[in-house]
Amino acid sequence: MTGGLNGGPGGPGGGPGAVALGGGHGLYASLSALRRVTSQLTAVVTVADDGGSSGRLRRELGVLPPGDLRMALAALCGDDEWGHTWSEVVQHRFRSEGELHGHAVGNLLIVALWEKLGDTVAGLDWLGRLLGAHGRVLPMCSVPLDIAAEVELDGEISTVRGQVACALTPGRVRAISLVPEDPPACPEAVRAVLDADWVVLGPGSWFTSVLPHLKVPELADALHSTRARRLVTLNLAPQPGETDDFSPQQHLEVLRRHAPALEIDVVLADTGVVDDRDELEKAAAALGGRLVLADVAAADGSPRHDARRLASVLDEIFHEKR
Repeated sequence: MTGGLNGGPGGPGGGPGAVALGGGHGLYASLSALRRVTSQLTAVVTVADDGGSSGRLRRELGVLPPGDLRMALAALCGDDEWGHTWSEVVQHRFRSEGELHGHAVGNLLIVALWEKLGDTVAGLDWLGRLLGAHGRVLPMCSVPLDIAAEVELDGEISTVRGQVACALTPGRVRAISLVPEDPPACPEAVRAVLDADWVVLGPGSWFTSVLPHLKVPELADALHSTRARRLVTLNLAPQPGETDDFSPQQHLEVLRRHAPALEIDVVLADTGVVDDRDELEKAAAALGGRLVLADVAAADGSPRHDARRLASVLDEIFHEKR
């Protein structure tokens, strides 16, 4: 199976080649919008989850945690009956008093395909074909990762390890690193970034979903050297336990500390969450980019991106209309 099988960069279809990096609900939001903008779409997904169904499968079978990969595939399902049905099926979790409790159907399908085919990327491609996914899903690394976070609490610095521990820490996360320190990048993910027209970082859990991509040497090199334009989509609310009390500009400052040489072309933020436009513009300019403010949040006031609003704005940015 080759690049573009499911409409990734280099594949058939219209729109710019786009690569979205992240994990969890943030990447789900990004992909739900991007699949409406381009048919040449690839998700590059974090593989550090150690909780829930993913953590159990990882510990028992030694596989990559499949949960964020599953969510990305679900986000790429279409709006027709086939897409809706399969999206709900792969997201379905068993409820029981036994061993299956909490396992997501999609996680089990992914791991079954990996065991059957002996190839991580091929397994994800096969499931993408079954779902009719509007894009391709790839892991950022070839091995499971742990996140180690430097945390400050009451003036003391300590290190916590594991994605769940990082997300739930009562202190403020200052920086993250990966274990192993120099993990092997997924070659197809590196190629997708190098071939892309646009690379999109965020939204999502900043320290555990967005920044880890910058700590994988081969992937970080590709992000720095690609000719693609780079866009950062900022969160609508701080992430409890990770970015409590962070302003939008602080998210960009943390990004700059983790990747000082990475240039960003566009920073996209929702109009309603920006209290100090001048400071945010300065933070974007420090990364080499410009600020775009738009109404991209859900109309019900919840801290969720509206897929259609976000798609409309991304389409305008990609075609230099905004």
